[in-house]
Amino acid sequence: MFKFKALTSEKLSLIAALFFVFACNSVFWQQLYTIQNPSTAAGWLFMLVGATFLILVLNLIFTLLALPYVLKPVLTVLLLITPVVVYFMSQFGIMINGGMLRNAAQTNLTETLDLLTLKMALYWLVLGGLPLYLLWKTPIQYRPLRREAMVKTSVIVGSIVLLLLVSLGFYKEFASVFRNNRELRFLITPMNFIQASSNYLKHSVNIKPIVVAAIGTDAKYTPLPQSRPKLTIIVVGETARAANFSLNGYERETNPRLKQQAGLINLPQVSSCGTDTAVSLPCMFSKFGKDNYSEKQAKSHQGLLDVVQRAGYQVLWRDNQSGCKGTCDRVPNESMIATADPKLCKDGECLDEALLTGLQDKIDAQQQDAVIVLHMMGSHGPAYFKRYPPAFAKFQPTCNDKQLNRCSREQILNSYDNSLLYTDYVLSSVIDLLRKNSNRVDTAMMYLSDHGESLGENGLYLHGAPYMLAPSEQTHVPAMLWLSPEFAQQAKIDLGCMQKKAGQAYSHDNLFHSTLGLLDIKTSLYQTELDWFASCKAKTAQ
Repeated sequence: MFKFKALTSEKLSLIAALFFVFACNSVFWQQLYTIQNPSTAAGWLFMLVGATFLILVLNLIFTLLALPYVLKPVLTVLLLITPVVVYFMSQFGIMINGGMLRNAAQTNLTETLDLLTLKMALYWLVLGGLPLYLLWKTPIQYRPLRREAMVKTSVIVGSIVLLLLVSLGFYKEFASVFRNNRELRFLITPMNFIQASSNYLKHSVNIKPIVVAAIGTDAKYTPLPQSRPKLTIIVVGETARAANFSLNGYERETNPRLKQQAGLINLPQVSSCGTDTAVSLPCMFSKFGKDNYSEKQAKSHQGLLDVVQRAGYQVLWRDNQSGCKGTCDRVPNESMIATADPKLCKDGECLDEALLTGLQDKIDAQQQDAVIVLHMMGSHGPAYFKRYPPAFAKFQPTCNDKQLNRCSREQILNSYDNSLLYTDYVLSSVIDLLRKNSNRVDTAMMYLSDHGESLGENGLYLHGAPYMLAPSEQTHVPAMLWLSPEFAQQAKIDLGCMQKKAGQAYSHDNLFHSTLGLLDIKTSLYQTELDWFASCKAKTAQ
């Protein structure tokens, strides 16, 4: 039987460093090569020095950890995680940060299964399984304690000295490249997911019980005498990007039904709070706005729906996604997956028409002014083909595979656009339902997508990029408003004025205050300048 030769701890540390730098950082090297374009000796020298620097850093870290019963377990953890990270970086162009880990942690089983592919298994086998086998078959030879300490000290001191020399000699070059290309630091494996894990644990894991502070305790709503009940539906889209809405000028007709809806107010210039649901959803329903938002703040404070409910509105959240991320924790809520309508639901997921199931019954049972939130599955990827029924597969050929690299960009785009075509149908159906009921209740709809999506532009797919580096495809989102004439009259909102102002720049920050303004809720939290409707209220003809 073949016997593996024992290695000293410093040799194993160096081999591990070389493996991670060269076998697990192909995305980083490709990006750096593109940036540097090393056609000269100086350019190639920079690449060589960069590799040397990373090897020295990892070798130093592994040498410090090269203790009995420590080094192998640490390398095992890294080898279990690294192949998955490399797969997603190379296949989807994603960058690894705390937000991306938060997305992974909050992904449900069905979404996880959509991401598991044979190619991922091959990545893990080559970059994880085989190295793990070799690691545990290779004995580590430790010297007598004093000798081992001397050798380790020499390696550590030598690594530090070389790091200082490299840093001092090439500081200007490194500083310039990394300052002008900030995405690079999210591409260096395994440092990227180690740093991301630290950030995620720091901001998302709470040792102490969270005390949720009440907000808007002064919120009041006084219906006008003899006024009819109000019904406002807020639709939260998923992964829809503004660039592919024909209402915003996209060359394909992805909004044929909405285009025909009289009174629809399209908002073409809306930016999201984040690039993933875990940030955008609680952010848009919080009082803080993008600049002041943090996960800790959101978890420790009530949100918009709490204020609306406190003011006297009946509130209901209907979810066709992986949850409301805390925004509906204190209001009545229901999951569409729990309904398990065989016509609309399969394998733990439902088409968005499920959100309309039984909605008329909810309206018929309405006893007071009400707000209903519909949280869509929308265009959640990478399995875009699962987000619409066959009747909406208008754009052909489609990508009917969750492994996007097996499809052409045309197929991916077709499937994504088909999902928007279905979203158009669902939103138009919501408006039709509201219009049908406007003979007895005053009705309104607001729609915003939580974030956008990359579809291969510059090699990027999906979403979740760090906001400061995210392309507009991930942050420019569709939004629209619809008010029945009776609602507009009661609320004294000039719809013509709203149409004229629709092209202004807005953001998720507007939802909180616009909802308060639309529902006529009085509270000190309300900021007029962030209310879509405020400047058009006084212009209604009486």
